[in-house]
Amino acid sequence: MISVGGLVAAVWRALHLRSLLLGAIVFLLLANFFKKRLPKNYPPGPPSVPFFGNFFQLGLKEPHLTLQKYVKKYGNLFSMEFSAWPTVIVTGLPLIKEVLVHQGHHAADRPLAPIRERTFKRNGLIMSNGQEWKEQRRFTLTTLRNFGLGKRSLEERIQEEAHHLIQAMEEEKGQPFNPHLKINNAVSNIICSITFGERFEYQDDQFQEMLKLLDDVIRLEMSLWCHFYNTFPRIMEYIPGTHHTLFKKWEKLKSFISRMIENHKRDWNPDDTRDFIDAYLREMQKHDGNATSSFHEENLIFSALDLFIAGTETTSTTLRWALLYMALHPEIQEKVQAEIDRVIGQSRQLSTAARELMPYTNAVIHEVQRMGNIIPLNVPRVLTVDTTVAGYQLPKGTMIVTNLTALHRDPKEWATPDTFNPDHFLENGQFKKREAFLPFSTGKRVCLGEQLAKSELFIFFTSLLQKFTFKPPDNEELSLEFRMGITISPVQHRICAVPRA
Repeated sequence: MISVGGLVAAVWRALHLRSLLLGAIVFLLLANFFKKRLPKNYPPGPPSVPFFGNFFQLGLKEPHLTLQKYVKKYGNLFSMEFSAWPTVIVTGLPLIKEVLVHQGHHAADRPLAPIRERTFKRNGLIMSNGQEWKEQRRFTLTTLRNFGLGKRSLEERIQEEAHHLIQAMEEEKGQPFNPHLKINNAVSNIICSITFGERFEYQDDQFQEMLKLLDDVIRLEMSLWCHFYNTFPRIMEYIPGTHHTLFKKWEKLKSFISRMIENHKRDWNPDDTRDFIDAYLREMQKHDGNATSSFHEENLIFSALDLFIAGTETTSTTLRWALLYMALHPEIQEKVQAEIDRVIGQSRQLSTAARELMPYTNAVIHEVQRMGNIIPLNVPRVLTVDTTVAGYQLPKGTMIVTNLTALHRDPKEWATPDTFNPDHFLENGQFKKREAFLPFSTGKRVCLGEQLAKSELFIFFTSLLQKFTFKPPDNEELSLEFRMGITISPVQHRICAVPRA
């Protein structure tokens, strides 16, 4: 039998545990309340849950689309919380220009979510801020120009890679295949030739593994476990889940970059700069002994990794959307091919010089970017000082999310916003630039690879349609369903690349 003393002790332990838990909950709620003390004139928004913010209202499947109902309710400037981070959603071209251009100096930094801090710290080109970001961006832009950005030499690399991609697709003999890794490999080879000084064969197993790792991290960062990590990083370190899988995959990608750097060091000649890594090693040598310099090996690893990721994922995903739209809109594909045949023919090599002579093809590529919507809410910024926008007070530390989805589907800007329509970029048969078209963002942190991406999209797309007609496989339906990740990509599918007569 249990003694009275033992029973009392057991009851006390239970009550004591409950008191501790209740005290902890009250403490966390109070901490959350005081942390959230915001100006009286702060933008309105939907109510949020402590710690989780508005996560459960947005969900994981299509948060960028769910968000639009709140635009209708609260207007073009409203507040939410992402992983308990005070956030303001900015919609409409005038307000987007206001925060990213006119007051861009207030919103030039990136917010550092726990999962980003765990993987990138504050290094590289994408996640660095302040003076370090300025130094890294300036150096990278100069180096990219030195290695052909905007020059004929780089265009020749893209043309050569387009030829390799065509050969790889010809091997499929018009039968259904998944174009994902072939396109990834081709696009990645351009930035790899600049960063690492080499391209990789499509049969290279090690490089194929790197491309699969890249696809995995793009997908996993939007998982439920990663959202939990951003909310409770210290707790989630001890809880199993896909966030740990993500960290392991990031480490493998970093190891790949590190091996490339070590290989360069073995035969490095400061007087013969072959690629980005060589140029960075030379810059590190200039700053050797300067403890405050941002040019160190860890930054080299992350800058090279940023170039590899950004130079692969966005353009290759856009090209996958492009081929999918062509297969779903054969009448548009025929018009593109007719323009290619008229301006270039079926055997001459494509160059960016032909873009001015091919307004319809250029319009189609832009419409793919508009409809593909691969970075639907832009890359977020964070305010470095208290800022007033549209009469609202936004305190320092507020995260700024610019609503590119609404901008690119705004019925005031686009005649048929939800329909694939190249006429959006045409006027009297000529290509028409649109101010409300911002796939590369705008302002101080506009995508530094914009010029490269435009050249790649034009040469790869026109070269492929010069040689093939893209069709759905027999008895298979293609759809525009998407997969959420860091980017929005088509779901896995097969397509037929039928050689043109």
